[in-house]
Amino acid sequence: MNINDKLATLKYNKSNESHLSVDNDVCIRCKDKCCTYICPAQVYEWNEEKLLMNIRYENCLECGACKIACEKGNILWVYPDAEYGVKFKNG
Repeated sequence: MNINDKLATLKYNKSNESHLSVDNDVCIRCKDKCCTYICPAQVYEWNEEKLLMNIRYENCLECGACKIACEKGNILWVYPDAEYGVKFKNG
């Protein structure tokens, strides 16, 4: 089973508000954009044409890897509000 198959088994309760945010001006100056490859759920995607970081917060596994790996300290990461976010077990 590959990572995408495993991610497909998770359930999410999507909030209307993101628990993740970035300062796009900082992202523009970032050369590595490690958040785009460190996140196992591929939450971050850099749009070179629009110079914009797209954040698919509803896919977040809440592991915090992005916040730790961001060399610019540019990711504001908080847990989603109660009853929202990833659900690792049924029931």
